[in-house]
Amino acid sequence: MCGFVCLWKIDDPALARRMIDKIAHRGPDELRVSQVANVPAVMAHCRLSIIGLETGTQPIYCAENVLVANGEIYNYADLRAILGESAFETLSDSETILHLFRSDAARWISKLDGMFAFVLATPDRIIAARDPLGIKPLYMARIGEGLAFASELKAFDGLGLSDVEPIDPGAMFDSVDGFREWYRMPQGAAELEPGEDPEPIWRELRLVLESAVRKWMVADVEVGAFLSGGLDSSVIAALAARAIDYPLKTFSVGTEGSPDLTAARAVAEHIGSEHHELIFTADDLVEVLPHVIYHLESADVDVVPSALPTHFVTTLARRHVKAVLTGEGADELFAGYDYHHAYARKPRALADELTRSLGAMHNVNLQRVDRITMAQGLEARTPFLDRDLIDFAQSIPASLKIRIADEETHETTEKWILRKACEDLLPAELVWRKKAQFDEGSGTAGALEQALSRLLGVKPPIDPKRERRLYERLLREQYEDPDLILGNAGMWSAERIVA
Repeated sequence: MCGFVCLWKIDDPALARRMIDKIAHRGPDELRVSQVANVPAVMAHCRLSIIGLETGTQPIYCAENVLVANGEIYNYADLRAILGESAFETLSDSETILHLFRSDAARWISKLDGMFAFVLATPDRIIAARDPLGIKPLYMARIGEGLAFASELKAFDGLGLSDVEPIDPGAMFDSVDGFREWYRMPQGAAELEPGEDPEPIWRELRLVLESAVRKWMVADVEVGAFLSGGLDSSVIAALAARAIDYPLKTFSVGTEGSPDLTAARAVAEHIGSEHHELIFTADDLVEVLPHVIYHLESADVDVVPSALPTHFVTTLARRHVKAVLTGEGADELFAGYDYHHAYARKPRALADELTRSLGAMHNVNLQRVDRITMAQGLEARTPFLDRDLIDFAQSIPASLKIRIADEETHETTEKWILRKACEDLLPAELVWRKKAQFDEGSGTAGALEQALSRLLGVKPPIDPKRERRLYERLLREQYEDPDLILGNAGMWSAERIVA
């Protein structure tokens, strides 16, 4: 896990240093700026050591090829065995990227299983790529005749650039061939076949979930788990606790007496985790709001509120671990948002909407999780977004994700198939607890209204337009090129995500 900068055909180590310093929070364990011999590249890397603790310094070299990477390759041990252990010089999972490239294997990048962004340079070629869901960020800009790559937008701030763009999820840029898509989201299924029994489906879902959690816990450091007390984080924490032979550390935040704190305590007691809590107030929100908006790289009125509890739970977790599991992605896979209930009788439309929202996560919720956790040097892992799990979840009919519980009242149950798959993991009242958005369940919504009232000098309720203007002003005050930042931010609304 890290942040990196790469300059291609831009011979300016000082510029690389200026850029990496702005994202050095992503890798507090080590920072290095390297002018690469025989390759027209300058690479800067800040490292958070998770795998290959002693030998994972980057850039990583192999012959005349050189690599900087961010994220984790979870199948690296299998790849090393296939490629030949003797070829490897480090214990870093990222080194597998170099050897896969050199193997000339067909569709070599598709063999990487994990969350990642990387830049790989040869004497006459540069390649940049990003994981299928865009869990890890990567941006590119043209500077004169050269190219610049960086893990966050803020690395480009103050450079006077106007054409910074993201590398899309599941996409690759090759200086020889240009952009190409190497991964395509599978289309979601709509309806159960007539007479088909859903039980084998949810039983297999459970097996795939268990496998994903075990895979995403691979590390040379202890991995903890965020625990809100909602279904998604509780399922991940429960499966993680079963997968290890030591007490899982779990982390929960909220205002005094908030529902999430109460529910999280119950889950922690049930799974036997070593549980930690942090309580925050409206005064705390006033204090951290500019910091959160700066690191979030967004002023969206629907994203900032959920970034605030993410900041506090990150603050708590970073005192104890370097990596955590989260429940992100379950709502997009299994129809967990309130607006999904309107699709209960429209399974084809629901399947299409879930497919679309999965493809847009990188610019909204995944941006929130990455930026806010990495702002404090904490790695967030999202096992619900495991490729095998995505493939299987997309094959599950949408009609099993939202179920009509009562034909008379038209009451519907979100994430029905996920609840069935995990019924035995948790007490029934927790498994079937109605979802609350993170900012609501944690008490952030009420505390934030108090904080905004103080900042704006007005009485509640707060006009969303005034709230939006405040967030944007706070962002603009902290960036030299705020329009560059705002122009790349996604937006979440109650009914859809706009990429």
